[in-house]
Formats: sequence, C-alpha cells, structure tokens
Amino acid sequence: MVVSWGFPHHTQMASHRNRTPTFFSNGYAFAGATVLGILALWAFLSFLTPDSGSIYAGRKSAVVNGVEENQECPDGSQGFDRLHDPPEKNFYDDPKLSYTIDKPITNWDEKRRDWLEQHPSFIPGAATRILMVTGSQATPCRNPIGDHLLLRLFKNKVDYCRIHGYEIFYNNVLFQPVMFTFWAKVPTVRATMLAHPEAEWIWWVDSDAAITDMDFKLPLHRYKDHNLVVHGWLTLVEKSWTSVNAGVFLIRNCQWSMDFMDAWAKMGPQSPEYDYWGKTLHTTFSDKVTHEADDQSGLIYLILKEKQKWGNKIYVESEYYFEGYWLEIVGTLDNITDKYLGIEKQVPKLRRRHAEKVSESYAMAWEEHLKDAGFGRFSWRRPFITHFTGCQPCSGDHNQAYSGEVCGDSMHKALNFADNQVLRRYGFRHKDLLDTSSVVPLGFDFPA
Repeated sequence: MVVSWGFPHHTQMASHRNRTPTFFSNGYAFAGATVLGILALWAFLSFLTPDSGSIYAGRKSAVVNGVEENQECPDGSQGFDRLHDPPEKNFYDDPKLSYTIDKPITNWDEKRRDWLEQHPSFIPGAATRILMVTGSQATPCRNPIGDHLLLRLFKNKVDYCRIHGYEIFYNNVLFQPVMFTFWAKVPTVRATMLAHPEAEWIWWVDSDAAITDMDFKLPLHRYKDHNLVVHGWLTLVEKSWTSVNAGVFLIRNCQWSMDFMDAWAKMGPQSPEYDYWGKTLHTTFSDKVTHEADDQSGLIYLILKEKQKWGNKIYVESEYYFEGYWLEIVGTLDNITDKYLGIEKQVPKLRRRHAEKVSESYAMAWEEHLKDAGFGRFSWRRPFITHFTGCQPCSGDHNQAYSGEVCGDSMHKALNFADNQVLRRYGFRHKDLLDTSSVVPLGFDFPA
C-alpha cells in the first residue's frame, strides 16, 4: 500500500457580511486592515509549515537528568518519537527476559501490544511495518573478492530499504555460537523480534541474495492469514529437501513465530536432539545426501509433518521470485533491460525525472505496462530477488558445477542491473552490466 503525504487541505471560507454603518467604517478601517494583514501572514506561514508535518508540532518537553529535552521530536520520514520512553514498566523490565534462543518467550502478543500503547507514535503503520535482517561472518573472507561482494550485496539491500522506507539490521556476530552457518539466522531473527516490537514483519535475506527489482514491494495482503512466508513449491515438499528455500523468509512478529522459532531451533546444533534430527531428516527426504540436520530440511519437515500446528500458517510462495535461482535469471537481464527501455521510449511519464523519495508512485505507474510480462521463470519482468545459492562469495567454496569466475561475473551483473535502477534517480547508469566502476551521465528525457 502506498501512502501519499502532503500538505493538509486548507478550506477557503468566504464570509459575506452586512454593510457596516459609515461611522464604524471610518473609526476601524486602519485596525481592521492591520488584523486582516496579521491573519493573512499567519495563514501563509501555516501553509508553509503545517502542523501535521512540522517536527515542532505538538512539542512537549520534560526534564531528564536536569536537562529539558524535547519529548516529541519525531523522525522526519516515519513520525517516530524516538526520545519518548515512559517510566512505566514493560516487558523489557523483566529480569527473566532473555534474548537467547534457549529461553522461551510467553505472552508476546500482549507484551508487544502493551509496548505499542506506551509508545503511540509507533502505532500508525504498525500493521505493515517491515524490518529487514541480514548478516555475514565476523572474520574477513577467504575469497579475495569476497568482502567486496558482501559490501555490494549489503549496499543493494540498503538501497532498497531506503527507497521504501524500511529499516535494516546487519549482524555479523553469532548470537548463539553453537548455531553456526545456516543456523545462525534463527537466533538473530528471534532477538530482532524482541528488539523491535514496533515491526510487524521481520524479513530475513541471506547475504548472497540481491534485490534485482527495486520497485517491487512485498504483497502483504496475500499473507494476511499467515505468519511465515518462504519461496518454494508445495507439490514437491514431500519429495525434496530443496522444495523450499530458507535463505529468504518473512516472519510475523507474534507469539506463533516465537513458538515456531523454538521448535525450529530444537533441530539445530545447540540441541541435544541434533543427531536425532539429522537421521530423521535424512530418512524423510530421499534426495538429502548428508546426515546433518540443516535449517532448510527442518523447515520443510515442520510444513510437511506438523501441518495443523505450523504448516497451515506458512505460505509457500511460488508465483513470483520471492527468491530466484541465479543460474536461470542472470542470462535474462540484458533482454529485460531492453524491454523496460523500449516501454520508456513510448511513455513520457515513466522517464520523467523525480526525487528518489517519490519513486513508489512511478513504480505504480509501471504496472499497467507490465501486465503481460508475467512473473517468475520465462517472464520479462524484473526478478524480485536473485539468490546466488551455491556461489559462496565469502569462502569461495562454490558448487563445482560452475566456476568461481562465472559466479563473480554473474553477481556483478545482477548487482549492476539493480544499481542502474538506483543510479537512475541520481542521473547516471552503468552502460555495461559487467562494468562495475564506470557510469555515464543520462541526458534529459532518457531514453527517448
């Protein structure tokens, strides 16, 4: 949902008054003109700095540690009052509260609701508020180009979040040291839910995934009856441990999710049941080669075997690239670029220069021209997320089915494809998707 912000409407009221007797008009002419002048000035200034948009509107102050501080100085973009935290106790004051994955959280829906009531500036928009979470290892990459690629991948996510007004948390430490590699996301997401009660959705995106459609927004209306969204194919859940990808998922910040994370984590390496789950998952999925319990197999198992408790609240998205395999995407990017440029040449509105902050309105204008583009494989619509599964950009231990050079070139191409969508608002673009460092300025009315 796109919300338009602007100055409040001012209603001009015409007042028809009876003619005033002559002896009043002569006596009050100057005073009346002065009052009217003051009112006109006040109205003009009110228009320039309307109460609803001003950071000074409704300003209150309080004495904190002997210093008078502003209590209502909202963030300019979201209206959050970041200086107000009332003294009344909430769940954060509970000495038994733990951010670690081994301590269950109870009554989370009630605790989160109470916190929002204590912090009313965070209530507007709370139902659709998204916080992106991603991360990487704490130590330098073994792959010589790995740190550069991780930086570019992080920049890509920051660009997307800035354009759409989302916040982002990047973590590069293990909140539960025993939960290594792919399991590290579980304690990270769980701690983020506690740290951000104002967010309705936590969106985990693997470090090796790139957002390649900067305009596309998650269709939250599709998930109103669900608490977890993953990409995959339900028809394959019974057959394959790769039927769902756990590298990108959207999880609702609620008690169900807290309980689900606990159940998921019990399959992980910090659990005494780790070996049991390794054997169970290996026998459940015929195509699973290793005996190790991994997060993805565990997730699919919960969808398959515990449908009433978990599966019915999990949405397996297959209608668009919630995350897509890079090998089937990268080769299409040049053709997609040409398609979009061809449409822009015909539609002046789409190539109009505009501020980055209003990009969403132009994204909406694109939709009528993309109705025949389709979604997913064989579509010429920009793929939403391109996931470089198997490339291992940091370690360099890529899948032997392709070379490290192919992985590197493909990642640069996808990132430059996405970067062009960002740079466009700044008046530049990469002329060649394989040339990362060079850009060219765009002439007025490009690409007409």
